[in-house]
Amino acid sequence: MAKITVVSPLAPKRFPEMPVIDGVSFSTVAAGIKYEGRADVMLARLAPGTTVAGVFTKSATRSAPVLDCQEKLGGPAKDGAAILVNSGNSNAFTGRNGRDAVARIVGAVARACDVPETRVFTSSTGVIGEPLPFERITERLDTLAATLDPNAIEAAAAAIMTTDTFTKGATASVEIDGKTVSIAGIAKGSGMIAPDMATMLVYIFTDARIDQGTLQSLVATHNEKTFNCITVDSDTSTSDTVLVCATGASGVDVGDSAPFGDALHKVMKDLAHLVVKDGEGATKFVEITVTGAASDKDAKTHALSVANSPLVKTAIAGEDPNWGRIVMAIGKSGAPADRDALSIRFGDVEVARKGWVNPDYVEAEAAAHMKGQNICIHVDIGLGSGKATVWTCDLTHGYIEINADYRS
Repeated sequence: MAKITVVSPLAPKRFPEMPVIDGVSFSTVAAGIKYEGRADVMLARLAPGTTVAGVFTKSATRSAPVLDCQEKLGGPAKDGAAILVNSGNSNAFTGRNGRDAVARIVGAVARACDVPETRVFTSSTGVIGEPLPFERITERLDTLAATLDPNAIEAAAAAIMTTDTFTKGATASVEIDGKTVSIAGIAKGSGMIAPDMATMLVYIFTDARIDQGTLQSLVATHNEKTFNCITVDSDTSTSDTVLVCATGASGVDVGDSAPFGDALHKVMKDLAHLVVKDGEGATKFVEITVTGAASDKDAKTHALSVANSPLVKTAIAGEDPNWGRIVMAIGKSGAPADRDALSIRFGDVEVARKGWVNPDYVEAEAAAHMKGQNICIHVDIGLGSGKATVWTCDLTHGYIEINADYRS
């Protein structure tokens, strides 16, 4: 019996209207990697002059495609480039077979798109430890190359999904020197999500003109406050990849301008939030802000301890304002904390003040906040000026149902 996918209750109503990014086109095909009756391979073709920046998983068991992409960053932009993504099989923990599969796919894409092999970037997502049937991809590359379309970004977003329940896209534009610079991005991610780059695939495209070094610096900087601040289940994937491609087609040299950086940050943050909202089994989107820590790093450590606590996440699923679990998570984080200085809020409701329950606390008010879809938890450590915000979701029985038979 076919599994019925229930769309996350946190899903947006529709895929956003996305601008066409001059210099990039997309195509998809059903290759039968794992899924039947749906596209599972995406190709993006990038014009000559495109710069490519990226960040990747720090996992010690990262996949062959990730290793290959890491080696290729920083190459000359004068030639065109291409990105090939398959879903259903991660091509991870596959040894020499994995490396050979990447080489065969890269060679075929280079020939079909007339780009150097050093400018072909591949990603794979899905089951770990099974050889990738790369022939199913390479034999369809002529079709992929022949059907490239600048308007097909939504189809590309659908082709890269695994346990995702909705397509994820975000966009922004900015005026620089009287001209419009556009950014459009897509992502996949639902489970095995934790900040070590974050666990998902993300592809962002812009018509800005920017050199690779500057773009790489921007991506790395904004990654720390976006994708590295989300967690669904504390598990870091073998396949995490974020690629940002700047075609230069707008003719606008953005350099390290703040307006472009802000727009890029917005797209990255929006995509990061969408990944959390599609967390496997998620019913609530949770923002955790920690202030008053000894440093920003300590604040993030505390926030992630709260976000990754199964006890906290199940309490949120049960709509229980159990502030004792917040105290527990802060205490175990390893970052400096003083029990008698902690203050905690659920939404606008102050639950605890300087190490003790607020004498004016009314649990019904906190419980009312917990019944919403967007939950805000604020913890003040009371030690300094360090602050951080991370995003997570609740932990429900749906997560178990999805992952207990993921390979079947």
